[in-house]
Amino acid sequence: MMKDSLQRFLFENADIRGDIVHLDATWQAVLERHNYPRPVRDLLGEMMVAAVLLSSTLKYKGRLIIQIQGDGPISLMVVECTSDRTLRGVAHSQPVVEAANLQGLVGAGRLAITLEPEHSKERYQSIVELTGETLADALDNYLEVSEQLATHLWLSVDDNRAGGLLVQKLPDTDKQHDKDAWNRVEQLASTITSSELLNLGADEIIHRLFHEEDIRVFESDPVCFRCTCSRDRVSNMLKTLGRKEVESIIEDEGLIQVACEFCNHKYEFDTVDCEQLFIASISPDSPTTRQ
Repeated sequence: MMKDSLQRFLFENADIRGDIVHLDATWQAVLERHNYPRPVRDLLGEMMVAAVLLSSTLKYKGRLIIQIQGDGPISLMVVECTSDRTLRGVAHSQPVVEAANLQGLVGAGRLAITLEPEHSKERYQSIVELTGETLADALDNYLEVSEQLATHLWLSVDDNRAGGLLVQKLPDTDKQHDKDAWNRVEQLASTITSSELLNLGADEIIHRLFHEEDIRVFESDPVCFRCTCSRDRVSNMLKTLGRKEVESIIEDEGLIQVACEFCNHKYEFDTVDCEQLFIASISPDSPTTRQ
């Protein structure tokens, strides 16, 4: 079993594709950085798996972002997956969250999926009402409404790993059609168990579910946890606050400390750091003033 991977496959005689995701070290990297209540942890794990599954449709360099917001115990959850299969996620919730279905955890909410091409300022976002008992239900509905593609996802999480399966009916092509293929594949895939998703390798899952189908299996893609935060990004954020505001914080606190919400890495800036920050931001040709 290849850990931390995305496995794509295609049904040769039908307009149907599939993806299987396993997260191991990637999932542990998130758990090491945040102590989430179990219901929050489980939903975040499912969303991370879903982000990788959906990222397989990206045709360009960039990132896919899944976000849910609501008025329930979980107010915000965000997961980002890049076309290079790097992944990070974060959740905002109450300190104590009881186990519940999706509606009980998020309340009245919405689901947004955003596509951000790397070399373009354009971003594409679709927002739908959050519906269904589970995240898989909500995403199935999103894809049906926004993409007009019949899709089903199965997601599972435990203390050690997270896994998922997606099957999707593609737009019709000129290939020879098996008219009953979608119903058959849907029924076969629905027999997958949570334990199988977490403990069987992708090849085993494909054989277990679809051994009588003609399947083309592609080379798997490795997945890993990686945060895009950096000291330079934090520096740029501080510059937007302005020199007076930064100096005021330094005067009150003695130090500026910024923690990344995703990876929990802390960046510290003292008086000298902040002085250098604004000196560096002044062009040599710019006029200077003294106050």
